[in-house]
Parts: sequence; C-alpha cells; structure tokens
Amino acid sequence: MALLGCGTVGTEVVRLITEQAGELTARIGAPVELTGVAVRRPHKHPWLTENFGELVTTDAAELVARDDVDVVVEVIGGIEPVRSWLLEALKSGKSVVTANKALLAEDGPTLAEAADASGADLYYEAAVAGAIPLLRPLRESLAGDRITRVAGIVNGTSNFILSAMSSGGTSYADALEEATRLGYAEADPSADVDGYDAAAKAAILATLAFHTRITASDVHREGMREVSSAEVTAARRLGCTIKLLAICERVVDAGGEESVSARVYPAMVPDSHPLAGVDGAFNAVFVEAEAAGQLMFYGQGAGGAPTASAVLGDLVAVARNRVGGGRGPRESAYASLPVRPIGEVPTRYHVDLEVADREGVLAGIAGEFARHGVSIAAVRQTGGVNGAVDGDSGQARLTVVTHSAPEAALSATVAALLDLDHVLGVAGVLRVEGLGRTVSALGMGE
Repeated sequence: MALLGCGTVGTEVVRLITEQAGELTARIGAPVELTGVAVRRPHKHPWLTENFGELVTTDAAELVARDDVDVVVEVIGGIEPVRSWLLEALKSGKSVVTANKALLAEDGPTLAEAADASGADLYYEAAVAGAIPLLRPLRESLAGDRITRVAGIVNGTSNFILSAMSSGGTSYADALEEATRLGYAEADPSADVDGYDAAAKAAILATLAFHTRITASDVHREGMREVSSAEVTAARRLGCTIKLLAICERVVDAGGEESVSARVYPAMVPDSHPLAGVDGAFNAVFVEAEAAGQLMFYGQGAGGAPTASAVLGDLVAVARNRVGGGRGPRESAYASLPVRPIGEVPTRYHVDLEVADREGVLAGIAGEFARHGVSIAAVRQTGGVNGAVDGDSGQARLTVVTHSAPEAALSATVAALLDLDHVLGVAGVLRVEGLGRTVSALGMGE
C-alpha cells in the first residue's frame, strides 16, 4: 500500500495501520504492508521520518508506479497533480482509496471510467462526512431502493459557527474567531463558510443517490456570511434553527418528467426536525427512500482520527477484494437525469421587510406577493404603533412566511417590493426547509 500525503488524516492512517496490524490481517486475510509514504516536505513530519524514514519519499509519481504497490491511499486533496497520480494508478490496475471530495466532485467520472477499464476499485467514503458511514449505504445498502432526497449538514465548521450564534447569541464574526481558535476553521475559511466544501459533497451525494453524474458546478451554492444575529433570533422565535444545508432531491414535474436538484444554502429548519438538534462540529445527513423511509446518519464529520476510520474501512474493503478476487461496486450513472435550475425549485421563505408605518402598506405588499404567484402563509408586524423600529415610530418591520413557491417567483417578488415607496428595505430572506415533514406557519398562526 502506498500513502499519498501524511498530514492530520494521513498520520492517523499510519498510526491505525501500525497499531491494528494484527486485526487488519485477520479481517482481510492478508497483511497490510505500507510500502511508501509520499510527502512534499519530509522535514515537516518529524514523527513520520523518525519512525518510517526508509519509507518516506518526495516522488509521489514514482511511488505510485512501483510494482510492489497494489493499493494507493490519497489524503492530499486538490486537483492536480493528484488527478494524474490516481489516474495512473487506476489505469495500471491499482485500487484507489481517496478522501478527495474536490477532485471527485469535479472529475469523478474520469476516475470511475479508469477503474472500470482496468478492473480496479475506487472507494471514497472519507470524502463526505468523515467517520459517518454514508456513501457505502447509498451505493450498496440502498441499491435496491429508490432514493428521493438526501439532505443534511455536511460541513462541521459552518455548523459550529451557526450553533454558537444560536445558543450563545454571538455574532458571526465572534463565532468564526472561536472556530478558528479551536482549529475548526482554516486561516482562510472560504471553502467552509461560502459553501464550496458542502457543494462538492452535495455533488458526490447526488451522483450516488440518483445514478446521475453531478459535478460541483451543477450545485447551486450560497454561503452563510450574511446570516445575521437578528435572523438567528427571528428563527428561534419561530421555533426554527438556521443550518447550512446540502439538499439533493429527485424532482418530478407536472408532466411526470424527473430531474435532480442539488443545492447548498443556509435555511431555517423547524426545531421538530432531527437536523435542528445537530450542534457543534458534528455532521448529520437525512436520507429518504421509497421503501426504507427516513434514515438519519450522524457523527463526527471531520478530524484526523474520524476521517482515518473511514479511510481504513475502504482500505479493508479493497484489500479483501484483492485477496478474494472480487470487485467493488462500479459507477452507476444510467439515469442521466437533467439538473433542475434553482429558479424552478420550490420551497418556503421567511422574508423580513422594513416598511413605512401607514395604512395600506400590508395590502400593497400582499398584492405584490399575489401578483407573482407567491402565497402568503403568515404575517407578523413588529414596531410601528406598538413599538418603534430603530427609534423611528414611523417605521415597522413585517415578517412574511410564504407557502412553497419557486425561487424565481420569490426573487421577482422581492425585486418588485423594493420598488414600492412604502418598502424601505429587505432586511433578510431565508428559505424554510421542512425536509420531508409538514411545516406549519412556524408559530405565527395560519
């Protein structure tokens, strides 16, 4: 076995292989022999060089090409040169275990085709949700079922921040600072808070769940930087919690045509839903299937040891196939469903408007919602005659919760509202996701 990369996850992989050598041999039927570890800067890995110095190399391409390597484990990340190394391994019949979500979301089909052509295995459980066994159930345990939705929290950093904002009343900036101090957030947190990490994972989940090739560019992505403390408070008042969600759905239109929706954005989740209670840096994914019903997978979604656990699970699987002469599951992309544009995807919305406090305002606003085909479920007013907004008794805030409506219709409604003289501004727009459960008007009355 060759290991590419030995950072936080790779170090744990080496440790577990060493400490559990006897048990791994018993489970597989043959020993796991570490033939080499490729790292870019060996001096950055004193523990590795001290204990496995003879195995360390800076030439990953040479390591992958060696005849005594039959499995390549990759935990480096990024696109190139990793893609070239893994393709070379697969083309030569060597099985690959990878945690590289970015590469899989961008060019997973190319890797899958190379594996199919040579008869090698391609496993990547660790690419989504860390230690949580999720991908194997989707492509094996539920292979005989029809999955309709996969939705959940797949980024621990964003969930830690939103949990801190909800439970502690802290601002986004303070919560991010705390996440960075504890090591949950990188110095540049863009991949996490802007939704890129979750979008890559959503692409992988949608590909497996709906037997359709979905890339990260197919996933509608919105980050969580704009989520305010006021929106978190409003959500709590309505019996909801804000989470950054990855949602993959099988959508059937009025004519019976199927398509796939894959999207990432912050949304209100009713407190009655299991995902609302997932706090801190934990991940959870809610799966809905026609026969199996509703399933939830929960656990540590990141970290060296949890992710290494998933890597070793894949390593055992491919090694067993090597010993027994079997093969793992192949890519399943027979459905080739189209991706539904976000503008056509229906959901509910929570809209906060700052308005002038005078007669006829509500009627005018309701008229714009109706004109664009967006049905109002509930309205609440704060400020105005019952209390000032920003110290100005001539202003009020209207909170509107809608029934399900397409994204394009809601966007057109908001644009039209901003043109009304008595609408002073839109303080915030958040989606409300029921995720398979009936969503009431969120404590506002029907």
